[in-house]
Amino acid sequence: MPRVDLTEPAYVPRDTDGELALDSPGGEVRAFSYRSPSKSNGSGENEDGAVVIPVPGGVVLAVADGVGGAPGGADASRTALRSIAEALHAHDPADGEVRPAILTGFEDANQRILDAGLGSATTLCVASIQDDVARTYHAGDSQVLVVGQRGRLRHETISHSPVGYAVEAGLLNAEEALDHDERHLISNAVGTREMRIEVGPAIHLARRDTVLLASDGVFDNLTRAEIIQLVRKGPIDRVARELREKCMARMIAPEDGSPSKPDDTTAVLFRRNR
Repeated sequence: MPRVDLTEPAYVPRDTDGELALDSPGGEVRAFSYRSPSKSNGSGENEDGAVVIPVPGGVVLAVADGVGGAPGGADASRTALRSIAEALHAHDPADGEVRPAILTGFEDANQRILDAGLGSATTLCVASIQDDVARTYHAGDSQVLVVGQRGRLRHETISHSPVGYAVEAGLLNAEEALDHDERHLISNAVGTREMRIEVGPAIHLARRDTVLLASDGVFDNLTRAEIIQLVRKGPIDRVARELREKCMARMIAPEDGSPSKPDDTTAVLFRRNR
């Protein structure tokens, strides 16, 4: 992966080989964004995107997934990421916590997409990490996991979808959800008049804890157990590579009994190193 210095927002390339590696205060970041294998003939652009933004004492990570089937999905995801970066740029470092700026970024993105009048929308998930404290924000079904080195799932955002809520209520288990006919439906997105922002709790990260943000290209092709097993240990370069390779392999050559859904695939990983 190309390595860059994190002195300004770093957008993950949306190319077929879009990858990013960088160091941030308190940790390492690796990211990738790949077009769906079904678009390998140039039939469509990557509607996912991601950005890594430096902030006082830490970093803000964001992943957006333009709603498929709607016009301007790729533009909507770009607008969402740019709005978060611009709101954080305008944030006064003396104010400390970046929560107000992130919420402003969500609201600005929502209004800009609505004002465009294209009927487009996007998911957006964000994680702020300042010192040893992480907090999540999201709208839609792009999700965030916080995983400990021993494989303990410390936090998982709830997918804003009928299937996601059914899993949370215990009406479906995770395996049933992967095969559900309505898994692709979402009930909340940036670019809608009813958009709502779900804010997670403050999570104190231990050394070697990993924060993963990803679009449904990851969560539709690997089980939670597989994802946790992959991200919990090993060098972060290897974790990012194996996560990408396993997702792509599932899309290209489905295995019996395993999930498979070709889609744009984006992930950002943060590993605390102190």
